[in-house]
Amino acid sequence: MFDTLLKLSMLLLTISIVIALYRVIKGPSLSDRILALDSIGYNVIGIVAVLSILLNSHAYLETILLIGILAFLSTVALCKFLERGVAIERSKGNH
Repeated sequence: MFDTLLKLSMLLLTISIVIALYRVIKGPSLSDRILALDSIGYNVIGIVAVLSILLNSHAYLETILLIGILAFLSTVALCKFLERGVAIERSKGNH
């Protein structure tokens, strides 16, 4: 019964990724696309977590952390680019 619920949750997370992918492609604004990409990242984290439970393995936990960090940093960089037009600011010193 528990395996069936885990597989159902993976299916629902996959459907959620497909819906978010549609929003990335057809999103009315750039902000909607950024949020959809963020949502895809966290849904992938959910799928990897469920897969880790299904396979009874701790090997995927580092992958979950890595995907989470990358999803967060990419969202921050895209939002900064959207706000200022540049993701990495360079100092205008005498270097």
